[in-house]
Amino acid sequence: MAACIFCKIIKGEIPSFKLFESDKTFAFLDISPLSRGHALVIPKFHGAKLADIPDDQLSEILPVAKKLVAATGATNYNILQNNGRIAHQVVDHIPKPNEEQGLGIRWPQQPTDMDALKALYEEIKAKM
Repeated sequence: MAACIFCKIIKGEIPSFKLFESDKTFAFLDISPLSRGHALVIPKFHGAKLADIPDDQLSEILPVAKKLVAATGATNYNILQNNGRIAHQVVDHIPKPNEEQGLGIRWPQQPTDMDALKALYEEIKAKM
């Protein structure tokens, strides 16, 4: 999809700190991280909702997330998959009927130091 930021990142139209890539999966550091090592692991197949993505295109998502956890050395971590604005999805791509139901989270983004992010990228990428 032409306007999808993730599709643009996958195509290299928007630069990223790519940590992993295969024919199905793409992983990269978030440029507005919540914490050190905050990364996104996404399917290369474009789908607005989880149900739009074929199962075979999702098969690597958790194994790659597991590798990232090991590469960062994190012992405590969250793995989230948000769908829809009131489910805290910033980039449009499962239903949450209203703001009172489902997970409520606070997302305190940290300022980005691009030099520190690049160094972290090199450190994690070397371990992937």
